[in-house]
Amino acid sequence: MTQVALVTGGNRGIGRGITQALLRNGWRVSIMATRPAPEDVLAELGELGEVRYTQGSVADLDDHARYVDETLAEWGRIDALVNNAGVAPSERADILQATPESYDRVMDINLRGPYFLTQRVANVLVGQAREGEGVRGTIVNVSSISAEVVSTNRGEYCLSKAGVGMATRLWAVRLAPEDIVVYEVRPGIVATDMTSGVTEKYDAYFASGAVPMPRWGVPSDVGGAVVQLVAGAMPYSTGDVITVGGGMQIPTL
Repeated sequence: MTQVALVTGGNRGIGRGITQALLRNGWRVSIMATRPAPEDVLAELGELGEVRYTQGSVADLDDHARYVDETLAEWGRIDALVNNAGVAPSERADILQATPESYDRVMDINLRGPYFLTQRVANVLVGQAREGEGVRGTIVNVSSISAEVVSTNRGEYCLSKAGVGMATRLWAVRLAPEDIVVYEVRPGIVATDMTSGVTEKYDAYFASGAVPMPRWGVPSDVGGAVVQLVAGAMPYSTGDVITVGGGMQIPTL
């Protein structure tokens, strides 16, 4: 049986790295992203395995229904959900000047959307025929080191990722009796479009010795962690946080 994963924002950045890792490990991957289907990217991913695409926004609950329904219509089942899609504020603004519009946009995409997509997929997993023993399904929430590390020029982003941490624990407890496991992956500083505008800042941060592994992370680093979590090899573990940040979560003097 070929397993099926949903990966939101799986066409670029960290999401693309996750999609590539899953495909290389024999998974089918269903992507949802806001942009029109990128034919060149899909062709490249298609060389690794079976991939499909739904254009839609994680902030739109109607798009959730279409995404899940289209995936089930094509492949008949779902085995994992990776809530990866997320945004930073359009403008990094001091929290003294942050706007309600920016706050609402970030929260809708980063926290509210994944919460209700998880609800929809979890109900599918609960009602789906079991395939043998062990884990019935896996949900992975991709958050950020910003769930704990403060950036006062993007407060709404930090709050949204801290909320993802609590959502992970909530879903882990609720779904544990159903043999559905839930994890949180917290990337550190990863080279993507989101971080391209602050390269000099983070280069200096690495050079200062603040991170035990003094290099930028890459999307494949996160993809490797996700593949391990969805493998079903830890059926008695749920609600755990895996940091993919070169050790930057470790307090040092």
